[in-house]
Amino acid sequence: MGRPIRALDVQHVNVVHEDYEAVVEHYGRLFDGVVVFDRRQPTWHACLLDVGGVLFEIFVPNDFFLHTRYGSHYLGIEYRVADIEAVRKTLAARHVRIARDLGVAVHSHAADCHGVSLEFFDGDFHTDRELLDVPRPSPSYWRDEHPLGLAGLHGCTVAVSDRASAMADFQALLEHEVLYETRRPNVAGIAVGLLVGGAVLELIAPEGDGPLHQHLIEHGEGIRSTVFEVRDLDRVRTYFAERGIDLVPGTRPDSLAIPAAQHLDVLVEFAVS
Repeated sequence: MGRPIRALDVQHVNVVHEDYEAVVEHYGRLFDGVVVFDRRQPTWHACLLDVGGVLFEIFVPNDFFLHTRYGSHYLGIEYRVADIEAVRKTLAARHVRIARDLGVAVHSHAADCHGVSLEFFDGDFHTDRELLDVPRPSPSYWRDEHPLGLAGLHGCTVAVSDRASAMADFQALLEHEVLYETRRPNVAGIAVGLLVGGAVLELIAPEGDGPLHQHLIEHGEGIRSTVFEVRDLDRVRTYFAERGIDLVPGTRPDSLAIPAAQHLDVLVEFAVS
């Protein structure tokens, strides 16, 4: 079997949205998000948006009809790797299909990875300015100068139907460190945290009825939320209260979230490590 893939870092989180101009306006107004890369293809418009030092790759299909069942949703995560050919071999050995191969990057088939399209890239959007259209704000700006006090990506939560099965699959596919296994009473779930590429990949399965069970009914398996690391939760509360958004408890007991309905139907959370 192929060796587990070693992710060097997280490059970006991939999101499917419906209206490109509305998305850019929303991320800019709510977070001061900056578009640093903008590309059009025959079937979609995409960009990289920098929010708090986290890159979101936004995909907007020209015709949203085939996506209307789920609406806006997280598609996957891109990891930087040193050897893209080794990635192909591991995916083949683990019987994970490649949905898209760009030569320098491959996207796994989401159906083979519990609803997550794992993307692997041998470049670096974080350090190679030649890949971007405009420079990114510095990490110190987001952490120390921006009123939200964003300190980068803590990780992503992934809703799964069966925790043991998901753990076995992700652990076989990705080099990782198991950080914790714990209950998440806020969503009636039980979670395991894997450190992959310097960020937490939290696999969370429902324990009976509750918000997580309902999410799986409505959306199926896949990324449920992006979690930002922040300096101070009170600062986050104040920032969003001034913008008319009432935050709700996040997945972790010590976290907050913007209701998905107030963030283009995708969930974003904030936590202090």
